[in-house]
Amino acid sequence: MSRRANMLFALVLAPVMSLILSGQALAEEAQRWAVNMPKGVTPVSNAIYDIHMIIFWICVAIGVGVFAIMFYSMYAHRKSRGAVAANFHENTTAEVIWTVIPTLILIAMAIPATTTLLDVYDTSEAEMEVKVTGYQWKWQYEYLGEDVAFMSELTTPEAEIYNTAPKSQYYLQEVSEPLVLPVKTKVRFLITAKDVIHSWWVPDFGVKRDAIPGFINETWTYVEEPGVYRGECAELCGKSHAFMPIVVNVLEKEEYKSWLVDKKVKAAAIRELAKKTFTKEELMVQGEAAYNRSCGSCHMANGEGIPGVFPALKGSAIATGDVSKHLDVVVNGVAGTAMQAFGGQFSKVDLAAIITYERNAWGNDTGDVVQPIDVLKFKQGQ
Repeated sequence: MSRRANMLFALVLAPVMSLILSGQALAEEAQRWAVNMPKGVTPVSNAIYDIHMIIFWICVAIGVGVFAIMFYSMYAHRKSRGAVAANFHENTTAEVIWTVIPTLILIAMAIPATTTLLDVYDTSEAEMEVKVTGYQWKWQYEYLGEDVAFMSELTTPEAEIYNTAPKSQYYLQEVSEPLVLPVKTKVRFLITAKDVIHSWWVPDFGVKRDAIPGFINETWTYVEEPGVYRGECAELCGKSHAFMPIVVNVLEKEEYKSWLVDKKVKAAAIRELAKKTFTKEELMVQGEAAYNRSCGSCHMANGEGIPGVFPALKGSAIATGDVSKHLDVVVNGVAGTAMQAFGGQFSKVDLAAIITYERNAWGNDTGDVVQPIDVLKFKQGQ
């Protein structure tokens, strides 16, 4: 009997005790190797992580227990020892045990999961609201009630993408302007899209919501630690899906207030710039930068496009023809094609600069200069 007890400990209890003692060490190693899901910096992400770990260890314990009993039974009741298999029809006690125990385990998992799920969808009592709009292949952030909005798009140099330069630390995770939020503030997000389905995902926040044209999905976050947090579009959305990163800069509340004031001043300055008359040279410089940032991924930096997919602008009827037609295509897009409407994405200055650049680059040389006031008049005349 003593020998069987020792064997039972060696096969069943010893592995379980070892798992308990080494569980913390395993969790720390997994965190260091980044093979486990991140714990995150919000109450929701922490709750999701805790549920994940609870269910993981329940599964581990069940696996260890089942295999330990199986190996013990195979060893203790092997044929060489003359073991004879029991012959019985049913065992009510065993059936009750293997029904009740799994039910209790499922209930134990369901309670925290349900509580967390209710929290995930509770967007009430938000202190601020941000509208997130997905475009191919960029994000627009609008601070509702603050008259602040901007585009956020990839800024990784093409040289890194095409392997002609070393890749930086944040390869494909650099943006023109990050979303900025205050720490320890409940933020409600209204998420939608203008063209195809996207998905706004920041792992450290425990937030992932589909951005669907014509629909608005809600979610929220409450970030407890200042820092820079990164995510990406998690829904295959076309050719440059991999080039649609998300960067969120979380600041202390006083820093955020200063940033917001500065952003409002800059927004007012941009509105004033729309009244200015620019030289052709100024528009060409700004237009080239804006074109390469937002248009070059489809029409290419040399304006030759991708045959059969994205039309060339070099020598095209649009870029060398009637200016009003060119304005219409850029501002309103072209229905049924990949050419989206940029009228709501860029400032009037950027729109004027891009159109001027397209009409005078790559040998187009029309000599046309489009001013911000021309863009405004076109929009008002529609």
